[in-house]
Amino acid sequence: MRLKDKVAVITGSTKGMGKATALLFAKEGAKLVINSRSEEKKEDSVTELIKKTGGEAIFVKADITKSKEVEHLFKETIDAFGTVDILINNAGAHNPKDFFKLTFEDWEKILHTNLIGTFLCSQRAAKIMLDHKSGRIINIASVRGLPHCARPGNMDYSASKAGVINFTKSLAKKLAPNIQVNAVAPGPTDTPMSTWTEADLKNTSLGRLLQPEEIAKVSLFLAAEAPPSLTGEVIVVDGGYNLK
Repeated sequence: MRLKDKVAVITGSTKGMGKATALLFAKEGAKLVINSRSEEKKEDSVTELIKKTGGEAIFVKADITKSKEVEHLFKETIDAFGTVDILINNAGAHNPKDFFKLTFEDWEKILHTNLIGTFLCSQRAAKIMLDHKSGRIINIASVRGLPHCARPGNMDYSASKAGVINFTKSLAKKLAPNIQVNAVAPGPTDTPMSTWTEADLKNTSLGRLLQPEEIAKVSLFLAAEAPPSLTGEVIVVDGGYNLK
């Protein structure tokens, strides 16, 4: 098992890519902290599913845009498992709108969830990781955060993910050499938040949506196998979307 007894906090992990990543990490022996800003649904509980298959997991309800709730998230983690080895900043929001219809509140919500939440969780996790001089932080960005993949219909989202990418690089420099910080930038992926169109799919080499499990495997590589020299990088996983 590549992550045996490693403690992994995954924000926004009750569905989509976060859920797929949590289940994969559990299979590899990690102790999981499942998170959402709302309670888990009993009929679709990631935490219970992990426990039923012999893994260890707790669920912590916390809104990662609020510093006090982030403190609560990590306090519960320490109380349950004693440390944090891996943080995956997966929680995100997406609300595509025409530029002239965007409001300040729209921008604020997207930036708070995608960028400020990533900062708050990274700051808290890094303090814990520095105590034992090791750790891995993985930020889920998006190809929409890359200059050549930006689109006019989701400027707030693109801006937030571009911020995540540059935050990743800055944080990697700050926390080197003992803590690795990288980002994964998925392309068209089949998630509940997906708004990819048929035209987008035609612009991929695969001609289909990626599955959350495919993105999870890249996060697993970064968490378990990536050499110490791999830090501050953005791993693009887009089915060839960038090639078009």
